[in-house]
Amino acid sequence: MRHRKAGVHLSRTSAHRKALFSNLVAALLTNERIRTTDAKAKETRRLAERTITWARRVGDVLTKKVDRRTTEESARVVHAVRMARRVVRDRGAVLKLFDEIAPRFEGRRGGYTRIVKLGQRPGDAAPMSLLELLPDEGAAPSAPAETPAKGDKGAGKAAKPAADKGTAAKGEAKAAAKGEGKAPAKAKAKAETKAAAPKEKTSKK
Repeated sequence: MRHRKAGVHLSRTSAHRKALFSNLVAALLTNERIRTTDAKAKETRRLAERTITWARRVGDVLTKKVDRRTTEESARVVHAVRMARRVVRDRGAVLKLFDEIAPRFEGRRGGYTRIVKLGQRPGDAAPMSLLELLPDEGAAPSAPAETPAKGDKGAGKAAKPAADKGTAAKGEAKAAAKGEGKAPAKAKAKAETKAAAPKEKTSKK
């Protein structure tokens, strides 16, 4: 029995597992969303939430400038960064964790991620999941594009005549402009031919 042995083996050596989950957590912090198998997603969530908690605990200190921190506060930040680097080896991911992600979850005690089931993988039928960080609750939601409902057939039809009228008006304006440009040219050509005709008759005589 595996008493007090948390985690999964995944048919890998311990060094391989550490590297795998370090890369998965770094990818989650960088992209805020990864697609992997169910077993890897559950284990990655456990390590990611622990890492985010280290950064969240020093969120009050991170808001201060470096020169305004006391010696004790600076030591807390250094300790938190070192604990996060035990899991995440990517420097860019750690910087984003302490600069952007930790302030987002400052008032939240756990539950920073969610797992969405995606079904089976086509090749080997492995159950797949989408592991992602929760969005910022304070951010304003983006306005969705207005699309007519399926049953509302009149909305699409009513928009077409208006567009046709606009295009027709533009076509008429262009035609009028072309006509105005052509009319003077035609008048000039007729005048030139009339002026040239008498000269030719006199020369023949």
